[in-house]
Amino acid sequence: MAVLLAVAPLTAQAATPEVPSVATSNKWDVRQVPAGYRVTLRLDEPVPVRAAMPLLAVNGIPVGVARQSADGRTLTLITSDRTAASAHDVQLVWPGDVSNAGVSARAQAGGPTDAYWLKARKGPLLKEDPGKSGKYKVETSEYNLGDEAVFLPGLGQKSEVLGKVYAPVGAVGQRPLVVFLHGRHESCYGEGVGDKPWPCPKGAKPVPSYRGYDGPAKALASNGYQVVSISSNSINAYDYDASDGGAQARAELILHHLSLWKKWSTAGGGPFGTKYVGKVDLQNVGLMGHSRGGEGVARAAVVNADRGGQYGIRAVLPLAPVDFARSSVPGVAMSVLLPYCDGDVSDLQGQKFYDDTRLSVTGDGAARSTVTVLGANHNFFNTEWTPGQSVAPSADDWGGEGNTAPCSSGYAGRLKAKEQQAVGTAYVAGFFRLQLGHEKQLLPLFDGSDARAASAGKAVVRVVAQAPLASRRDVTAFDKALAKGAVTGKATAAVCIGETGKGACLTTDGSGDAPHWDGAAYVSAAPTLAVTRLSWTGKTGAVRLNLPAAQRDVRRYAALSFRAAPDPASTPTTDLTVRVLDGRGRAAAVPVSAVSDALVRMPGNKSAGLPKNLLRTVRIPLSSLKGVNLRDVRAIELRTDRVAKGAAYVSDLAFSSPGVGSSAPAVTLPKVSVADVTTKEGNKGTNYADFVVRLSRPATRPVTVFAQTTLPYEDVMLVQDVAQAVVFKPGQVRQLVRVPIKSNTRDTFDTKFSLAIAVPKEALLARSFAQGLVLDDDPSPKLILGNLTTTEGKGEVTFPVRLSALSDKHIGFGGVWKDGTAILGPDYRGQYDPPEHTLVGGIESGKLAGELIVQAIDDKVKEPTETFTAVLDEVVGIDGIKLPVTATGTVLDND
Repeated sequence: MAVLLAVAPLTAQAATPEVPSVATSNKWDVRQVPAGYRVTLRLDEPVPVRAAMPLLAVNGIPVGVARQSADGRTLTLITSDRTAASAHDVQLVWPGDVSNAGVSARAQAGGPTDAYWLKARKGPLLKEDPGKSGKYKVETSEYNLGDEAVFLPGLGQKSEVLGKVYAPVGAVGQRPLVVFLHGRHESCYGEGVGDKPWPCPKGAKPVPSYRGYDGPAKALASNGYQVVSISSNSINAYDYDASDGGAQARAELILHHLSLWKKWSTAGGGPFGTKYVGKVDLQNVGLMGHSRGGEGVARAAVVNADRGGQYGIRAVLPLAPVDFARSSVPGVAMSVLLPYCDGDVSDLQGQKFYDDTRLSVTGDGAARSTVTVLGANHNFFNTEWTPGQSVAPSADDWGGEGNTAPCSSGYAGRLKAKEQQAVGTAYVAGFFRLQLGHEKQLLPLFDGSDARAASAGKAVVRVVAQAPLASRRDVTAFDKALAKGAVTGKATAAVCIGETGKGACLTTDGSGDAPHWDGAAYVSAAPTLAVTRLSWTGKTGAVRLNLPAAQRDVRRYAALSFRAAPDPASTPTTDLTVRVLDGRGRAAAVPVSAVSDALVRMPGNKSAGLPKNLLRTVRIPLSSLKGVNLRDVRAIELRTDRVAKGAAYVSDLAFSSPGVGSSAPAVTLPKVSVADVTTKEGNKGTNYADFVVRLSRPATRPVTVFAQTTLPYEDVMLVQDVAQAVVFKPGQVRQLVRVPIKSNTRDTFDTKFSLAIAVPKEALLARSFAQGLVLDDDPSPKLILGNLTTTEGKGEVTFPVRLSALSDKHIGFGGVWKDGTAILGPDYRGQYDPPEHTLVGGIESGKLAGELIVQAIDDKVKEPTETFTAVLDEVVGIDGIKLPVTATGTVLDND
């Protein structure tokens, strides 16, 4: 007789059968699934808590971002890369890891320009050092409203509300408020960690990451600024499963703290009573975010603007940040601090905040910069992440000992922890004093003129700056083909973009050496920075840019500047001449090497993921152009007369003067959002999940965003990848992104996936992640299990088990063997040795027949026919019938 079965929840005691491995070891396996190959890596310890996304490398080559299990010990991804089928090695790696095999030793041979960077040029010292204490004494206090005091919709969990306050004693009136947000680090330490991510289990303590920024906080507070450093351990505990890596949750947490300070500084109450009433200016707010906190503060500034600019967020400083989703921050002053020896976010992906924002909105009046600090790592900006200073375990994220590599602990150019913290204090405090307090004496730290703070000591710092629009005239971004005839002599110039494919700027092995051009985690196909690659084979080459009549008077500007870097495929050091001509043919020429080391390759050897290929500032004071009529500048030339052969990248040529600019929430910009979508799978052909992308109002200029799917980790092939630009012409407010869904008639799981929109032009990102859900519309097949008759000594046999129709699900069932006249062990046994009464079986995805294995023991004793029973009480993958059910096994004697 046949028995019809359907699904009941499968408990932890019953094992679900898997499709066979195509490659395996005791730590990992690769299995073929409908979408390609599922690669799984099992770890002895939970995956380290880092800012970067974990990757899986097959045979030394990264194949994608991995999803981690709740306990952090299993990493999984689906890849279509056929090399996975022949895997002989699978390892956890991180973006920027060298050798693509997780090798941690960084003490490699140095690079050809290391000696230069040990004695690199340094600019003049500022008269005022922002790293020094000001006139106010600093009072500190903390508030703690509980470990689960606020629900964060971007996380789906409750978060602590905990902060450390730094206040200037005796300061009168409302003070600018600066909020610090730490990054992704362990949430708890001590005994019992891992039982539950947050709150910390009994015997464990929270890692006080929020206390790690005393240096910049006290420097700011002593100069009259109110500072709050907040804790986000709950987000760190749960963001592994967030579709955006936790960016929205971090933004929501910041805005929640601001809402509390709005209450405490107006009506009072809470932990401080009336102490801060009238003391905090919520219309003059700065945000500093470290690591994933950097993406969090960028997102907070955008969300705040989207919600009408309730808080005056006017300055954002992402410190060693991630940028998984390519979100620009228009309208708000920004400085991105990049540690050159970052061993966590080692691809320096935060560079894209600057690249993506700098020209994203017409009329943007804010100033922005990047500050690259040689010799600095990721962790040491936070004392609670620094060995010898932290209360919880901590480490040097770069790693590696010795004195040969430019980032190894013993290398002369590597900063000690306190030296690095002094640099962080100077630039963090200096930026907010400049932008919130308009303390213009600090402007030379951020305008690209190479001024430096005494407290930064020996640190070599390079600043790239975009002056505010009011004091800048853009000549060319070098992102489009030059005019016909602009290139002469033995030179060529072509626009390049990205790190792979035709027209790429450089070829890289994925070791994180291309911060401008590496793809982002969630929108890997989004276009990156377009620049011009200039190459030459003789000293006669030139690129000439003629200025239109309306732009020839440049007397109001202080400098001519552009960004440049040597092509890594060419010589380590090269040079160009910048020649400026007026209407009477008079010219002044300045070698790049006379004013900048932008055309000197940065330090390090490729074996250590270095050197980073970063564009840097070439700044030529107009006062040095002797004899040229600045009222009538007709042309600018880049000439190859310095070096006979070479290649370099150039970008962003402009006249400018230093300025603070105007900064405020970009509330007037149209907002672009994407909505969730649910669709049925369909039975034939191609169906579509139609995501609606909307503008909040019609725009007068074209608005563009880039949209890309983040495919599910499940073993399905229903959802097809989509990556495309979305363009709104003036007047349009609605566009569709159509994601193809491969229809079928097989039962399968509902499929979840995401769509991200990123890199907006002329708009602000409101809701930037949407969830897609494909509903399976096919009935579950029936599971048909027949009785079994076998003979002693026949070996392993299977109960006849099959489906009434194909299914894309893995059908698993469990239960127990129940003795009758046949006894488990002497007479029969199931899948386990020694014999167990536990029963497991299943049918692979895409197959009709399955297995429920049993073996009758050849006991050499003449006996009557015996029976036993299979009791199935748990099934996964099919709906519809009552459990438990049984089937009978009959054993015939052979003696």
